[in-house]
Amino acid sequence: MTPPALLPLSGRRLPPLNLGASAFPHHRATLRLSEKFILLLILSAFITLCFGAFFFLPDSSKHKRFDLGLEDVLIPHVDTSKGGKNLGGFLIHGQGHDEHRHREEEERLRNKIRADHEKALEEAKEKLKKSRDEIQAEIQTEKNKVMQELKKKDSKPLPPVPLPNLIGINSGEPADPDIRERRNKIKEMMKHAWDNYRQYGWGHNELKPIARKGHSTNIFGNSQMGATIVDALDTLYIMGLHDEFREGQEWIDKNLDFSVNSEVSVFEVNIRFIGGLLAAYYLSGQEVFKIKAVQLAGKLLPAFNTPTGIPWAMVNLKSGVGRNWGWASAGSSILAEFGTLHMEFVHLSYLTGDPVYYNKVMHIRKLLQKMDRPNGLYPNYLNPRTGRWGQHHTSVGGLGDSFYEYLLKAWLMSDKTDTEARKMYDDAIEAIEKHLIRKSNGGLTFIGEWKNGHLERKMGHLTCFAGGMFALGADGSRDDKAGHYLQLGAEIAHTCHESYDRTTLKLGPEAFKFDGGVEAVAVRQNEKYYILRPEVIETYWYMWRFTHDPKYRQWGWEAAQAIDKYCRVSGGFSGVKDVYSSSPTYDDVQQSFFLAETLKYLYLLFSNDDLLPLDNWVFNTEAHPLPVLHLANTTLSGNPAYR
Repeated sequence: MTPPALLPLSGRRLPPLNLGASAFPHHRATLRLSEKFILLLILSAFITLCFGAFFFLPDSSKHKRFDLGLEDVLIPHVDTSKGGKNLGGFLIHGQGHDEHRHREEEERLRNKIRADHEKALEEAKEKLKKSRDEIQAEIQTEKNKVMQELKKKDSKPLPPVPLPNLIGINSGEPADPDIRERRNKIKEMMKHAWDNYRQYGWGHNELKPIARKGHSTNIFGNSQMGATIVDALDTLYIMGLHDEFREGQEWIDKNLDFSVNSEVSVFEVNIRFIGGLLAAYYLSGQEVFKIKAVQLAGKLLPAFNTPTGIPWAMVNLKSGVGRNWGWASAGSSILAEFGTLHMEFVHLSYLTGDPVYYNKVMHIRKLLQKMDRPNGLYPNYLNPRTGRWGQHHTSVGGLGDSFYEYLLKAWLMSDKTDTEARKMYDDAIEAIEKHLIRKSNGGLTFIGEWKNGHLERKMGHLTCFAGGMFALGADGSRDDKAGHYLQLGAEIAHTCHESYDRTTLKLGPEAFKFDGGVEAVAVRQNEKYYILRPEVIETYWYMWRFTHDPKYRQWGWEAAQAIDKYCRVSGGFSGVKDVYSSSPTYDDVQQSFFLAETLKYLYLLFSNDDLLPLDNWVFNTEAHPLPVLHLANTTLSGNPAYR
């Protein structure tokens, strides 16, 4: 079994695979290869010209050439008395005179080839005089020309569509000076994270803040797609960091290219890239973000080419070939991955007028509705070939989590008209409450995991998002149980706060147990790390919005201070490997979701409720805000506030 530290990110997130420097070619080697390529090209041109001159020119002593011009024409034989020669029923007119002209033509061709020879040799000499840097610059110029041509080809304008009336996309400044000061501190942390990424990791997917260089994981394939830039855009925008936002926009316009031979996670690319680009488009009105989102979505569609229509976990952006994670139950797709596409794909269909995206996610929903569910629970694994469940493992944490979140948010995003999604959510939550939610001996409410008929009394950091989900779904719940679900959200928030409070660093571990005398504490060494995750702070923010209980702001501030104290380094922010150690070691990764989610939720926690109000915006699982589609409340595409 793959150890947890090596698992690819799935569900809302799992620990990323750390690829060493050996996974990437060295720059010098690339330069040497380019020089050799130039020289080989010149040599091959020279040899080709030589062969043309000495072996392939026609020889007038052995061959007769017949030019089908005005002077030499094949005419039907009519009369042989005028100096012509009868040849097979056709007359070749003026042949003797033309042989001399053909010899002159051949000589002219030889002279031309000789001149081309000399020109090629001169060009080769000039190339050899140039430095390696000059040759490299010429190659880069040619590559840029090709890229610009491809961009022009792909960047077809999309039809204008009615756009939701956007409310609350800036300001939100609190009147209380203490809260305002805390909000400004979060903005300063964002600047520190962004500026260091800008300096040391620009264009790479993520940053290694201690080594001060770019970083990537297997979820992004082997390409530099600027994941941090795309993920951070909307956070920069709502914080009023517009210069930084424009820097990111410029990079995306010029460099973000999806025609690469790279195998990526469909789920992660959807929530981070498509979600991030759509949110940036809605906030700023800049068309480039919409165009890029649609281009990328087209690259993900081949992942749905399976016997059932359940998409593969990974797809090659160039070839369209898909496959599943090797460790996932007998080649299964994962519930939280294929179940976390709905929000983004509905918006894609809305913006493009193309129903293909909507149809893909609705097909998944229809398939799931037909299937039997053990104890009413959705297992985490489904085989895309057979359409059967894999291992009977149910979790509201990694592998399952955001599937339930997107059922609720599909209903909210539809202006509460998608009642089918709401019913599926209510049914699922009732089964979860019956089989997975328990109280510990110490009175802490937790959500366990169902494995083959047995409840494992362990809760992951990822599962802590559910407190906010229960609060968000309280209004509209069955049997007037709004109060019950708001209380359940508060209990989950309290348990997750305890998981932070019972550590040395006041930062929460990756997973914690409720066995015997051990409660809300990590037991295994490989569960003691904190990688800048947002889920606990996310729940604090939702609970603050729905209750305005000041303890949630206080708990959020404690977490922000702990992150700033123990995770901040001179080159950015890093995760830590043991939250129970007073001198922890760093994992040296600044995750893109730290800028997309953790800092955004902290900033919103210390902002007024009129910044991205929940009646008008729904956040995807990467905290990218997408507008509620009020059918009657639309304006023309574009946001003049930014322009």
